[in-house]
Amino acid sequence: MNITTRVLLAASVTVALAACSKKVKEEAPVAETTPAVTAPVSDGRFTPADLDTNECLRQRTVYFDFDQDTLRPEFQAIMACHAKYLNDRPESRITLEGNADERGTREYNLGLGERRGNAVSGALQGAGGSAGQLTVVSYGEERPTCTETSETCWQQNRRVEIVYTAK
Repeated sequence: MNITTRVLLAASVTVALAACSKKVKEEAPVAETTPAVTAPVSDGRFTPADLDTNECLRQRTVYFDFDQDTLRPEFQAIMACHAKYLNDRPESRITLEGNADERGTREYNLGLGERRGNAVSGALQGAGGSAGQLTVVSYGEERPTCTETSETCWQQNRRVEIVYTAK
């Protein structure tokens, strides 16, 4: 290869490399600096949305044994959740609707429903809820969820329903 060809070849390679290096620099993305967006830190307080999403708060029925007005131990955790909600949301209000099965007189069942509502109210207050946020209503046997005449059905009717009237 003669010298002229070598010089031209070297010059071509140099120009090609220079062109490539410029292309890489031009196509390299420019790093933009954006401030990091962080989610607000939860303070652990319940919000009204938690009434529909929190597993514990979604449980709003407390069941009772036959002819009893004492809270069963398995409902203590639910009482603690609802009491915490009441503490976190002082403007919230709950109506506790006491119910009984069809056995017994109307008057007896109204009284039993009220005692059951008061038992739930006492448990909520014992867990930190405010009495001013709670209202107890007894429906006795007037609002059954099941109308069959069987123990399984009667168990479903011996209950207190927790109804949020202000969230």
